Amino acid sequence: MQKIIGVISLVIGVVFVVWGHNVAQSVGSQVQQVFTGSPDNQATYRYIAGAVFGIFGLVMIFWDKK
Repeated sequence: MQKIIGVISLVIGVVFVVWGHNVAQSVGSQVQQVFTGSPDNQATYRYIAGAVFGIFGLVMIFWDKK
């Protein structure tokens, strides 16, 4: 059961990273980055969420609880 939760979390993490990349490449985000010099907050939050879910998923997959 622990490995199933890990795989699901890892998949959710990858989805968040891809979603964040798509948000970062949108026209509105690129216009904002030109004027402010910083990426869109929505993209940043999705990258962070993807990293957290991905790390949690990897820990759940590879850490044996005996």
